[in-house]
Amino acid sequence: MLKLGLIGKGISRSQSARLHVLLGRMCGMDVTYDYLDSDVIKDFDLIKQLTTCAETGYAGVNVTHPYKTSARKLITPRKRLPEALGSVNTVVFREDGWRGDNTDFVGFMRGYQKQFGDAKPGTVLQMGAGGVGLATAFGLRGLGADKILIHDKDAARGEELVATLAAANANAAFVGEDDLSDAVRASDGLINCTPVGMNQYPGCPFDTDLFGGQKWVFDAVYTPVQTAFLRAAAKSGIDVMTGFELFFFQGIEAFEVFSGAEIDADAARDEYFNAYPEALTG
Repeated sequence: MLKLGLIGKGISRSQSARLHVLLGRMCGMDVTYDYLDSDVIKDFDLIKQLTTCAETGYAGVNVTHPYKTSARKLITPRKRLPEALGSVNTVVFREDGWRGDNTDFVGFMRGYQKQFGDAKPGTVLQMGAGGVGLATAFGLRGLGADKILIHDKDAARGEELVATLAAANANAAFVGEDDLSDAVRASDGLINCTPVGMNQYPGCPFDTDLFGGQKWVFDAVYTPVQTAFLRAAAKSGIDVMTGFELFFFQGIEAFEVFSGAEIDADAARDEYFNAYPEALTG
């Protein structure tokens, strides 16, 4: 039995359980995956919950909003985690201590390479500097982006991410509202790491009249999979990467960390879509 879970706030709609159970089944493992929602746990405390999980047989847990940064401060990072990446989304409980990882940034890189091959990201404008934006920005750094432009309505948060990237020797700059249109036009890639486009927050985060010269786009939103942003980009002849790719590859990375197994991503994709065909559309 491989006992796993997800710690977060308002996580009832997460699809993580079905992915991890499916991956376990592919590996001949009996997997359970519990939702540990701070909205329904009385007197929730992150360190207390992690300790309870460690003491009650969990092999590990995923951690999501709003606890990724707090978890990073409590847990020894795995070697592959960049020192400046101040959040974890995966915690493994071992006899010699807890280990933290961020499979979002690795998952983004794997998704990008699956979709676009060896093509370099070039100059990329990213909307959103929150938790997923931190991971994708470090993914861009890992992929060798020429320049990472960050825009966030909260300018202080955007500037903080730029400073974090600069400390990690990435070429990054903040883009304010006045310069946003020029930045969109000048970018090779566009990324949405805001909630805009989700079923409950419909719309497109970019001015679609500025589309046409870019090479690729990515939307972290995956409910729905085909967002207004991605549809407009595809209509303009731009290659697209859906948010499902991030969800899928970060999940595979996390399961491999939890279980020690190696997952055939292509086979897992076929199995997942056969079991959950609605995932194609969100």
